[in-house]
Amino acid sequence: MSQERRDARGWKGRSVWLLGAMLAVSGCSRATPSGEASEGSPAQAEARAEQGSTTSKLSELPAVEGLSTATVFAQKLSQETPLKETTAVHVKLAPPANKELESSLVRVVGDPQDPVVLFRSDTLAQLGRIPKSPGPEFFTLFSQVTDSELDRRKKGEEEVLAGKFGEVTRETVLFNGRHPAARFEGISLDAQAFRGGGMVPIAGCPALPATTQNVWDKALLIRDPAVVQNLARTWDPCTGAGTQGGKWTFSHLMKEMAQDSGVPAPEFVLKWLSQWLNDYTLNGDTVQARQAMFTEVIQPWATASGEVASLVLVGTQWKVSITGPLNLDIAPFRLLAIVNRIDLAGSTGGYGGTSTAGELRFVFGMTKPTNWGAGTEATCNLKPFTTIIEYGVPRTGCQNVIDWARQWAQLGTHTSFDATYLSQLEAMTESVVLHGSAPTKGNKNALNQLRTNEIALVLGGSNPQWELREFQLADENLTDTGPDARTNGLLRAHTVALTPSDMGNHDPFIDPDVNSLVVGPIASGVHQPVMLPGTCAASFTVPHKVNGNFFLGGSALVNPPTHWEAFSLPPTPTATQVCARKEFSGNTCNGCHFGDTALNGTSGNNAFMHISATSGIPATPSKFLTGGGIGFSFSVPDQQFPGLVSWPFADLLRRHQRLYDIATCTTCSPFFGFDIAFLERMEAVAGVVPFDGPLSGEKPSFKVGPIRDLEKVQQLLELRSEFAKEPRDLPLSFLRPPEPFVH
Repeated sequence: MSQERRDARGWKGRSVWLLGAMLAVSGCSRATPSGEASEGSPAQAEARAEQGSTTSKLSELPAVEGLSTATVFAQKLSQETPLKETTAVHVKLAPPANKELESSLVRVVGDPQDPVVLFRSDTLAQLGRIPKSPGPEFFTLFSQVTDSELDRRKKGEEEVLAGKFGEVTRETVLFNGRHPAARFEGISLDAQAFRGGGMVPIAGCPALPATTQNVWDKALLIRDPAVVQNLARTWDPCTGAGTQGGKWTFSHLMKEMAQDSGVPAPEFVLKWLSQWLNDYTLNGDTVQARQAMFTEVIQPWATASGEVASLVLVGTQWKVSITGPLNLDIAPFRLLAIVNRIDLAGSTGGYGGTSTAGELRFVFGMTKPTNWGAGTEATCNLKPFTTIIEYGVPRTGCQNVIDWARQWAQLGTHTSFDATYLSQLEAMTESVVLHGSAPTKGNKNALNQLRTNEIALVLGGSNPQWELREFQLADENLTDTGPDARTNGLLRAHTVALTPSDMGNHDPFIDPDVNSLVVGPIASGVHQPVMLPGTCAASFTVPHKVNGNFFLGGSALVNPPTHWEAFSLPPTPTATQVCARKEFSGNTCNGCHFGDTALNGTSGNNAFMHISATSGIPATPSKFLTGGGIGFSFSVPDQQFPGLVSWPFADLLRRHQRLYDIATCTTCSPFFGFDIAFLERMEAVAGVVPFDGPLSGEKPSFKVGPIRDLEKVQQLLELRSEFAKEPRDLPLSFLRPPEPFVH
């Protein structure tokens, strides 16, 4: 990499939280060991990422009572509401970020355009609207839980206990955010007590299928040669083995994605690849060209296709001149993994909206075969370059999401990759990737985003850097006033999720914009109370601009930056401050692919990739994913406060538990929706709206403040039936705090 390029980019009681005393944060030193680089320098940052990472047994986590993990209780009403609701759903909300709302008898969370309105449970009990309150920290909304739904949930529990999904364990690991914090035994749903009017906890499963390598390999992170080199469904550009255009090939996915784009599929792909040939600017961030895309990918691919490609300068732009189309069926992208990200299942818009089924991802590694389609593994020339195609699973509604989860759970019961397994997996992937599966999205394709992670396109130079880019079938809304426009056309460059631009004005160690974001909105979004390291999670968004300055990057370079710091935090920060910095940095491309997950290539961990493109088949996963093995977690020292705390990870276990929680222990029910019109009437009645949620774009049109008057609460309860929209099928626990997981 040239010096000019480096200069241009720059350095870039009931609560489970009462596990014990918070880790003391006083007296911690940040002294630099003798002989090491100064604190804050790139060399010191890399050294920290390479030190102190450890594995530990999950069985050593503290044990807590299952009831302490319950944050949702259901209770049958003695009398139906005017909307025919029969059930009070009590939710333990986190303390409001707006301290003024702590005394409010009403809370509004979510998106102002799609709000969730809750009433303090103590107040409703006082007014005689519910039989009993579970406590002062709980707020209530209403639904209609049916006997048939209770029976279905109980059947799911019984299937697990009977071993339908494999060996059973009664112990669940409690995750706060991405960090294992404790162990507990779940609580069975007491349907009889609920029918009798009792207050019933809606908690985790009383038992789960035990975590095994078999389940990881067949239902979560599928890397086995029986799948990724399946002769009927994949094609290997290195050896020529397989079926060109098979259902799990890069070719098939691109052909489906290109429909309705206005151009043939080979041109669709060539135009995507050509975006590396010239600089482009996105959200004020100039993404510099990596013209080795031509010599490393486009030109050899054209030659293998029987065509001649050359790079020509047209005006100020480099373009590809090619004698014929690229042969997509011999694409140099080799399948490494099919990934189930049902752990991303939740609700659109965070708290409210529609229940969604997460993502389905395909991970491809780029190759440059010496003997294209007729060589061996030795002549494959694996490149440090992955392309990850990430689809939003087109299943909505609680019952449909459960059905999707159960299909994955069924795959996990197979002891081999037999014909039935392969057929079922193909049917599931085809239901997502085929054209028309998502009629309201760009090209009627379910794509959420396509991401790349590579260093293969940097030739020469003294300091090559990894770069991550993102593309969507959408026109990005750079003003944060609404969602991106999902329109037909080509893949368009998009800012990288949650990650600052690494231009010279965004220094990872002393940047004022990063600092103000971390100590302000992100710290306010940290779920309270905090105990390090086990209880640290946050809800936040990252805007395109911070303090009036362009913020989100058009791409992300890695090493440097290795992570991001908040420079104003003191040497003895609060637990919330430490958590906020980690939550922000760990969700950036830079932190997630280097410092905050120790993706530095040491201690057996991967380098820069969570699924390695150069380890061969099967591709090696990172310790962030595996925890170092079944039954272990992998801990990484905090990158700003390494002597203070290490953060444990075991992400495949977290995903495993989430899968079976959805598949077997989710209770669905209809919840009435509301819109901003209800909030406008609320302001007319009470003078304020007790809104406590993340905002994007313009400030709300209503005045924010607490409601403390019982009479106003009565009026708002009566107004619900006037403003209620169509009910939506949601899990009783749909008010899980939104978490900014993208990686």
